[in-house]
Amino acid sequence: MTIHREGTATITLVFVLLALINGAVFYWLASSPLLCWTVFGISVVFFLFIISFFRIPSRSMEHGEGLVIAPADGKVVVIEETFEPEYFKDKRLQVSIFMSPANVHVNRNPISGEVKLSQYHAGKYLVAWHPKSSTENERHTVVIGNGNQEILVRQIAGALARRIVNYLKAGMQVKQNEEMGFIKFGSRVDIYLPVGTRVDVALEQTVRGGQTVIAKLG
Repeated sequence: MTIHREGTATITLVFVLLALINGAVFYWLASSPLLCWTVFGISVVFFLFIISFFRIPSRSMEHGEGLVIAPADGKVVVIEETFEPEYFKDKRLQVSIFMSPANVHVNRNPISGEVKLSQYHAGKYLVAWHPKSSTENERHTVVIGNGNQEILVRQIAGALARRIVNYLKAGMQVKQNEEMGFIKFGSRVDIYLPVGTRVDVALEQTVRGGQTVIAKLG
């Protein structure tokens, strides 16, 4: 396991703040050792929890032409046909993955191909499962085309997440499972596929980024 570079500043800041808090507690409340060590224990647990947000576990990746691989860890919360208004402007099959604070937060390219669109949108911070979060929350939309099909991947911030990072630019050639971006403290990733695409996951199924096959493109 390694720590993602997006976590360096946050982890350092949290460490410094916790060190100052514990230093003050042990200095001013030295007569209450139980309280001091309780604060220290809570600080350690909280610090380890923050580190876990930015972990990148070692894992074997799934690859395959025509396969759509999960771009994120989490739970499948939506599988439905819906209208996609930003790029396709027609009906698409939407598959949504909810990322809890305990999940790995790095996002990966579900297919290889050329980046057709990479667009950031400022917005609200509705809870990730809110029906309007896909169109009203802070989000970043990416479209990747492989010459035969195009799929859209949308990173969506939620009530807890406050920063979406995306590394892709229009015109780039990307490879399946390479890093697409990062959502700090989790949220949701939507995938829009052609109607009729065979989906290989079910609602409430737990998926792993870079490993779980979401669908097979025709």
